[in-house]
Amino acid sequence: MSDARTIAKNTTVLYIAQMITLALGFFITIYTVRYLSVDSFGILSAALALTGIYVVFGDLGLSTLTVREVSRDKSSTKKYVGNTTIMKLFLSIFTFLLTVLTVYFIGYDDITVTVILILTVAFIFNAFSSIFYSIFQAYQKMEFQSIATILNSVVMLIGTFLAIYLGLDVVAFALVYLAANAINFIYILGAYVWKFYLPNVEMDFKFWKPTIKQSLPLAITSIFNVLVFRLDSVLLSIMSGMEAVGFYNAAFRLMEALIVFPAVYTTAIFPVFSILHSSSKKPLKTAYVKSFKYLTILSLPIAVGITLLAEPIILLLYKTAYMPSILTLQIVVWVLPFIFINYIQGSLLTAMNRQVTFLKITAVSLVLNVAMNIVLIPMYSFLGAAIATVITEAISMTLCFYVLSKLVAKVKIREILFKPVIACLVMALFILLVETNLFVVIGISIVIYFAVLIALKGFSEDDYDLFREILKIKRE
Repeated sequence: MSDARTIAKNTTVLYIAQMITLALGFFITIYTVRYLSVDSFGILSAALALTGIYVVFGDLGLSTLTVREVSRDKSSTKKYVGNTTIMKLFLSIFTFLLTVLTVYFIGYDDITVTVILILTVAFIFNAFSSIFYSIFQAYQKMEFQSIATILNSVVMLIGTFLAIYLGLDVVAFALVYLAANAINFIYILGAYVWKFYLPNVEMDFKFWKPTIKQSLPLAITSIFNVLVFRLDSVLLSIMSGMEAVGFYNAAFRLMEALIVFPAVYTTAIFPVFSILHSSSKKPLKTAYVKSFKYLTILSLPIAVGITLLAEPIILLLYKTAYMPSILTLQIVVWVLPFIFINYIQGSLLTAMNRQVTFLKITAVSLVLNVAMNIVLIPMYSFLGAAIATVITEAISMTLCFYVLSKLVAKVKIREILFKPVIACLVMALFILLVETNLFVVIGISIVIYFAVLIALKGFSEDDYDLFREILKIKRE
């Protein structure tokens, strides 16, 4: 199977899973926000943000390193599974203790502390699940991860409805996360045993030292990336209160759900990047340029469309209680064009063993993000957090672009942007002039965008050849 078809197959199964997950997540988010008060939703969001930061310590970059190394050498599978299992056990204990110290140092109330600690345990289960995700990803068998993703969402949906039916508080919603992640771990462990073998436990300290040395830059990069995306909610909870966190995350969650597109694509293409870097530079250049183009084409209309339709979207999903989230959504959605490209750039740098370079870029972004949040949150509350997020991702993408222009290929941004921007303008004109059902507007807008893009020859003959290869269509 060619690289293009392999990527397409893995991307397709992951996208199908993510589309199902998005549909289920839509109902989970809506019913959670509508059931909980703004303050309670703020508590849950702040807790997810804090645990999302510390959960990185439970992985320490080992999952990404495992994918890269096992995809290059399948014989190392047992070695990585056996050793990373023990390593993550120690890391999980450290993560839990660090979380306990942090929540008591900040001085959160008892309910918030309880929610945070439950979610920490939930995400520790996820850290162990990632051991087996990494192996399936390295072998490019994404269907198992897809099933796990769907299973997690189904359990979350059932748990959410049960908590609402029984009239439970925010602590119950944290327990839903715990149950979903625990069940997910049991499934992915069983799938691994079925496809491979019962995991061995190994403590090879000669293996640990070089592995940690390689994974540490990945870990620090992950920590910095998570801080950029999660620290704003934590700072908001401290500086502006839980209500501000609730308003911010009502918009942020919608934007964050759309990150599934670059995340899935990156998951599928990362092993291919790793192999191409070791074997063939020209296809690597082509893969990067094409990825840049396709993710740009996909992200721009999403940002434009949501900006124009933010009010009806917020009112439909959350009702008038979340009116302050409208402008927040219109601002924060513009992080998407930058983060779509950032995903592929970070993946490529890691595949090229340039994780230290990516770490430096992420560190610069984090420092700027923290500084902007400290300045903007007291002045503009959750709007300030949204502005800081967008600017941070724009700077990060620019720095990565500069580095990859020297190492791989210089992407012709003007050439890539010109036709999608025209298509977006035509689509925007339709949205502004036509007032009808929100879903009808969205559906027609998508058709208009791609119709204009095709009419402008936004896809080259090479693109169509690639699509034919993926779909096994013979050219006449």
